[in-house]
Amino acid sequence: MEAHFVRAASSAIFAFVLLAPSGLPAQGAGYRTTNFTVDAPTPELAKEIGDMAEHWRTQLAQEWLGKELPPWSKRCPIKAIVRPGLGAGGETSFVFDRGHVFGWRMQIQGSRQRILDSVLPHEITHTIFASHFRRPLPRWADEGACTTVEHVSEVSKMETMLIKFLRTRKGIPFSNMFAMKEYPKNVLPLYAQGHSVAKFLISQYGKRKFLDFLADGLQDENWPLAVSEHFGHPNLLSLQNTWMDWVRAGRPEQQLVAGANRDRVRTASNDGPPTAIVRGQNPSAPVSDNPPRPQSERPQNIQHFPDPSTVANLGAPPVADVVSAEPQEWPRRTPRSATAQSVSVYDTRGRGGSLR
Repeated sequence: MEAHFVRAASSAIFAFVLLAPSGLPAQGAGYRTTNFTVDAPTPELAKEIGDMAEHWRTQLAQEWLGKELPPWSKRCPIKAIVRPGLGAGGETSFVFDRGHVFGWRMQIQGSRQRILDSVLPHEITHTIFASHFRRPLPRWADEGACTTVEHVSEVSKMETMLIKFLRTRKGIPFSNMFAMKEYPKNVLPLYAQGHSVAKFLISQYGKRKFLDFLADGLQDENWPLAVSEHFGHPNLLSLQNTWMDWVRAGRPEQQLVAGANRDRVRTASNDGPPTAIVRGQNPSAPVSDNPPRPQSERPQNIQHFPDPSTVANLGAPPVADVVSAEPQEWPRRTPRSATAQSVSVYDTRGRGGSLR
């Protein structure tokens, strides 16, 4: 489920021909719903996957945004490879172009059960974030938050990998992780740590506060200031050390802070990237330390932690005195309006365009 960005010369990246009416079986092992068209090994599986995709789209949008998404103007094609014992994974592609998101395409694989309870909710969450923010999210936050909605059997794999990576000095300092715009050569530590940090923040502040934090950080990419404003940590090192203490304690359940269950998530900015960007995840990434990447992307040199001499005994999660990475040049925060935007991210009035 690797994600990458590719600059596109045109916004017309994908085209799909949809002929069957909503909710009726298509030819062969196909099935169409309001927002999806499914190609699966059997008609029964296609229907089950399509109906469950609509279920997750509705339920997860309510959980993250406090409201349902409007129907997409074009359905998202889902190609499903279903086989007992097949490793779970997924790839979802879409295009961001000047405040619009379109060109949905999804490929999923795994056993029937893992597709329905892990892969589908993970990939559907990517589409919910894309529909809300209309721009790429930080790597750790996007994949990390999407992993929190998976079945416990899949989440436990990430948590086991996290401990392994921390004990072998493959943890990523927050000053590097928050600044990442491309995948590191070894993507799995980013997945495992991103999930753990997302869970750490969401379990205290809730899903909608987490999205508000991302919306603020995306405005100018000053993540230390966004962390300070939303979570009360003076800098990324403070957040990193507090998270490490939580990991050392065995990742205990946390209580939501007062006011975390807000009724509405703040509207994200309508401003999108100036040029078209293709977003995608690769199903093979979770089982490979070297997933394929476009030629335009290069691995980042990542400083790791913790120092092995500071790792705790093997009977408990590791703990370390966090090493400091090279300081990042974070941009200055521009003044913000005292009132949140009232226009919907789906309202294209005044921009001379329509949602595609």
